[in-house]
Amino acid sequence: MYFVKSFLLCLSVAQVWCATSTNTPPTQMSTTAIRTTPAPTTPSPPLDVQNVSVVGRKETAITLQWEKVSSDPTYNYTLKYRNGTVIGSITGQGAGAVHYTVSPLSPGTQYDFTLFTVSGNLMSSGYNFSEVTTPLDVQNVSVVGRNETAITLQWEKVSSDPTYNYTLKYRNGTVIGSTTGQGDGPVHYTVSPLSPGTQYDFTLFTVFEGVQSSGHNFSEVTTPLDVQNVRVVGRNETAITLQWEKVSSDPTYNYTLKYRNGTVVGSTTGQGAGAVHYTVSPLSPGTQYDFTLFTVFEGVQSSGHNFSQVTTPLDVQNVRVVGRNETAITLQWEKVSSDPTYNYTLKYRNGTVVGSTTGQGAGAVHYTVSLLSPGTQYDFTLFTVFEGVQSSGHNFFQVTRPHRVRDVEVEDRSETKFTLQWPRVSNNPSYKYRLTYSNRTHIANISETMDVQVKYTVSELSPGTKYDFMLFTVFEGVESTNQNFAAATTINCANSNWIITNTTVEAEIHGAFSTATATNGTKVVDGTVGSSKVLFTGLYPGSSYNVSLFLLLNSRNFTQCGHTLTLVPPLVTGLKCDYASGGYSLSLSWAAPQGVWTQVEIQVSDQSHNVTGTQTHTIINGLQPAHTYHLTVNSVSGNQRSGPVEKSCLTDPKGVIAGSVMAVLLLAFVAFLVVFILRRKPELLSPKLFVESKISSDNFKPIPAGKFEAHFNEMSCDQNRGFGEEYEDLSTVGTEQTRKAAEIPQNRDKNRFINVLPYDWSRVKLTTINDDYTSDYINANYMPGYGNNARQYIAAQGPLPSTVNDFWRMIWEQRVQGVVMLTNCIESGKVKCEQYWPLDYSPCTYGDVSVRISSEQKESNWTLREFEVTNRAVSEVRLVKHFHFTAWPDHGVPDGTSALIQFRGLVRNHIESCGSVGPTVVHCSAGVGRTGTLIALDVTLQQLEKERVVGLAAFVHKMRLNRPLMVQTECQYVFLHQCIMDSLKPKQKIPEQPLYENVDMMYVNAVALKEFQAENGQT
Repeated sequence: MYFVKSFLLCLSVAQVWCATSTNTPPTQMSTTAIRTTPAPTTPSPPLDVQNVSVVGRKETAITLQWEKVSSDPTYNYTLKYRNGTVIGSITGQGAGAVHYTVSPLSPGTQYDFTLFTVSGNLMSSGYNFSEVTTPLDVQNVSVVGRNETAITLQWEKVSSDPTYNYTLKYRNGTVIGSTTGQGDGPVHYTVSPLSPGTQYDFTLFTVFEGVQSSGHNFSEVTTPLDVQNVRVVGRNETAITLQWEKVSSDPTYNYTLKYRNGTVVGSTTGQGAGAVHYTVSPLSPGTQYDFTLFTVFEGVQSSGHNFSQVTTPLDVQNVRVVGRNETAITLQWEKVSSDPTYNYTLKYRNGTVVGSTTGQGAGAVHYTVSLLSPGTQYDFTLFTVFEGVQSSGHNFFQVTRPHRVRDVEVEDRSETKFTLQWPRVSNNPSYKYRLTYSNRTHIANISETMDVQVKYTVSELSPGTKYDFMLFTVFEGVESTNQNFAAATTINCANSNWIITNTTVEAEIHGAFSTATATNGTKVVDGTVGSSKVLFTGLYPGSSYNVSLFLLLNSRNFTQCGHTLTLVPPLVTGLKCDYASGGYSLSLSWAAPQGVWTQVEIQVSDQSHNVTGTQTHTIINGLQPAHTYHLTVNSVSGNQRSGPVEKSCLTDPKGVIAGSVMAVLLLAFVAFLVVFILRRKPELLSPKLFVESKISSDNFKPIPAGKFEAHFNEMSCDQNRGFGEEYEDLSTVGTEQTRKAAEIPQNRDKNRFINVLPYDWSRVKLTTINDDYTSDYINANYMPGYGNNARQYIAAQGPLPSTVNDFWRMIWEQRVQGVVMLTNCIESGKVKCEQYWPLDYSPCTYGDVSVRISSEQKESNWTLREFEVTNRAVSEVRLVKHFHFTAWPDHGVPDGTSALIQFRGLVRNHIESCGSVGPTVVHCSAGVGRTGTLIALDVTLQQLEKERVVGLAAFVHKMRLNRPLMVQTECQYVFLHQCIMDSLKPKQKIPEQPLYENVDMMYVNAVALKEFQAENGQT
């Protein structure tokens, strides 16, 4: 109570002092007060502490220190919060400064204090100061961004107080930087620049009012560098061995390999000397793998080095040969993968690259190795290639087709065997030969010999039998193209039953033969051969003939047998009896027989009289006068006797005188000569074999190009009536000309149709073979071209199986460089033309000519081929172009004109590029309809281009003088005019139903084609 009263007293005094202190100095005020109001003396309050320092601080306490105001031990100190709340009282006892710890406090908080000095009942005015507790440390620091030179840190704020700051230091105390705690969300701070792949030790301090926390220690590392390059040092179908240089020599560095999708492949350390090696397995063959290689340091991986590598692809399992000739091998293999990026490289075993091919397209892979040597073994390695990596390689070897045997000679023939001989193909002892015959029922394997000629005897054969042989050269099991030839055993003619008359010889021969001759030393007679029979007629009675049978094989006549026969001698004619010896003898005479005889036998009353030599009379003695004797007279030649001639003679003077029949004999001789000439040379009876028709074509005038459309429209009226009448006028052109060569019996089978026969004057003549005058025949005629070229084309029928060799002989002899084919081999199920070229790229032989397809290009309406034609006799090679139009129906016309006009342009370009070397062969089936249409189109378009006129009718007239029925149907004739129309107006749309509408048969000129209708003719 006392203390309160004293305090109030002091307060009053203080207020008085304060009230007067503004105008009066304290000394004056005191004097005045003392003067005016005397009072008792009051003690002064103690002094305030001069300074308070913090000597200890943490998150919940602050230790304060201050110097004592007085050494008086009664002095005490009271500490209050600024709001007056007493914290505590402290004595001033003891030596040194006063210490006091304020707790418990809140971390990172500013506290406002007032420290009072207390002496007795007096308290100082108070010393005000503020201090803060140590703020809390950040609890966790996370990395939210990291690269090789920087780390971005993130932490949650210790307090939402925006005055909080944060200081980051290296563990050694070096300050990195500071950041405020302002803003929403956590705090971010990026440390840079740093070194890649390095661990850094940090301390993060929370700072509040200049006071930092104890510090949060943590360590982080920068992203390590990526591997710079990864090499493949080992690879197979299921594994890849990788190698890379270490990023750092630090042995704690590791490496993690992942697939690009993030799947871990594996890890490896960076320990050890040298580069790092790692093998990835098991993998799939021929597959691309996308990898990422990470450098890992202290659990932190690099951004990753991306690379791709592939495993070794699988090898091809099997390589087959699907085509082979003497200079090329076509290989086939199944693809290793359907991946179109797979490729294949073929090398020789020595490493030389042959070539490459892709695996694109459907089906198996095909590759042709060309420019090879015949009959040679080649060792290959086929590699599968994927993304530049090739497989281990599939090794195999193959051989080219060896040369075939060129010429085979048949020697030492007998009835049961013969010997074959041919030139040795190679000096290689591994070459062999395979001979097959009799429909392959007999096969002989023949080893190569060191002799220049290889000989082989075929035995145990049947007499008179033709054998078809195929001879192959064999090398390493591969056969050459076959050499086809035929041979036949001989016939024993003596065993045949010969029927002999005085002018004929006939027999049925059991054996193969094709021709026969009979010669008596001065005359050769050809026999008629058919159905295993031979017949000789017109022979000389009683003459001895050497009969020979021949077989035509391989363009050569082989003698099958020879046999000598004597004909029955001529009948004795002109018998005449005369008296002799007074009736006891007869004088018998006769006409000299037309033939050969060695004696005449006379039988009289069982007595024989022989007259030798060539005498024509004799005296028969020992008879009775005036008696009638019956005489039988025979002529004899060798072992043959003529038929008997009977004669009754009287020995008296009234004997009958034999009449003369010389006139009859002479007539028989003339008849014999005529028959002989007809059989040997029928054309000799014609005074002029080839007669060129003189029919005029003046009625057909050329149409100017400007007037052709009007002409065409006029002719087309009334269902093409004008064209029909004009075409009818051409029906008999050329029909009066001779065709004798085509009608010779030996040539009839060479004609496809009996009514399409070449005129004699314009027919193509082949060279004669073995003096056979019929061997020059082929059903083909020279045809005129534009201008004065009378032989620019050859119009020919499509070859028959029996005339293919003749067709190629014509091409060679006429120096043909282009063949135009306007038919398909088979149309509507009927054979229109024999295929006369090889079925594939293997060469075929036709007589002396070998043909090989060197190229083939198929289009929608035609096929273009090139043939390599070799004449084996002269070793000369020529190229022949083959233009095959495939879109032309028989007897009709194509669906439109454009395809044929374009096709004609191809042919015309070829003809002009070849110059005048040889004619161009054009054929269809009969060689008149489609053939004539194309030739007429080519010539008329030339005339249109150069003269601006169209002389189509006149040219058809001209063609028909060279070969019958050229432009065979009216629809073809109208089609020709439509082609000219469309050529004059190339941009005009062709009618959907053209005037030349195809019909089965539109024969207006019924006279010329009557036989064609009867025979269901083909063109």
